[in-house]
Amino acid sequence: MEHVRITSRLVTLVVVVLVGAGACAFDPQSGGSGGGGAAPAGAAEQATGASDTSRPDQHGRPTPAVPTPKPSRKPTPKPTRTAAPTTTPGTGTPTVAGCPQGQHQRAVETHLARLGGFGAVTVDGRQSAADCAAIKKFQKRYGIRPVEGRAGPTTLDVAQRLATTDTTRCKAGTGTTFCVDLTRQTVWALRGGKVIMAPTVTRTGMSGYRTPAGTYAVNYRNPKEWSNPYEVWLPYWQHFTQGMGFHETTTYLHEKSIGSHGCVNLLHADAVRMWELGKVGTRVVLIGRRPGT
Repeated sequence: MEHVRITSRLVTLVVVVLVGAGACAFDPQSGGSGGGGAAPAGAAEQATGASDTSRPDQHGRPTPAVPTPKPSRKPTPKPTRTAAPTTTPGTGTPTVAGCPQGQHQRAVETHLARLGGFGAVTVDGRQSAADCAAIKKFQKRYGIRPVEGRAGPTTLDVAQRLATTDTTRCKAGTGTTFCVDLTRQTVWALRGGKVIMAPTVTRTGMSGYRTPAGTYAVNYRNPKEWSNPYEVWLPYWQHFTQGMGFHETTTYLHEKSIGSHGCVNLLHADAVRMWELGKVGTRVVLIGRRPGT
């Protein structure tokens, strides 16, 4: 009978141990896979960011779990950017402040410094933000495209023509005089010998239609004249000789392979200004000769 009781107690103890083992977490030291049992503690840490570090002490009592300290995250400092010359794609041209440097940088700087009125420029042959702004302002004023601040051939040509125009060569009368330098392709206005409109760009007659030098007078004006032979409008028309007169251009003024049929082509702003200054009887003086005519 005593033997039966001992056997019964052993069976009960085995059952309790087996039932308890099925509810325990996976013991990584046992080397088993658990076969669908609880996931390893490491797996739970990866999924939730926390781990159960409690273990029984020497008396079998659980010790409080010690939380794993999370590493502090310091913001990564952003690198500072310093302005440096870049390169225009496909050309290798250095750019500063968004402006490409042209092959005539120093020459354009020299002429703009002489002309004045377009902002500070440094004559050193190197593009800068100030040079860029001045060249853009110049290009916009004289209808040069594109307005990008690059000292290219057209910008150099216009700047040089304007900077070397001698306004004293025009023999003005006592009233208003329109002056045209056919050689430099520039035009300006005087009154009483004083400049009242600074030199600006023009385009006169092309080969076969040369605009002649001489002294004339405005004898007919029309805000919008129609040209019968060429079927085109001539805004701010001021005629002075042989069907020739001042008017706003209808094409790109800086296209030098073409020209007028003897008229003095002007940018819009300049045509408007000369219309305001002129009247029937205004003296017109043309000097020099357009190259190639």
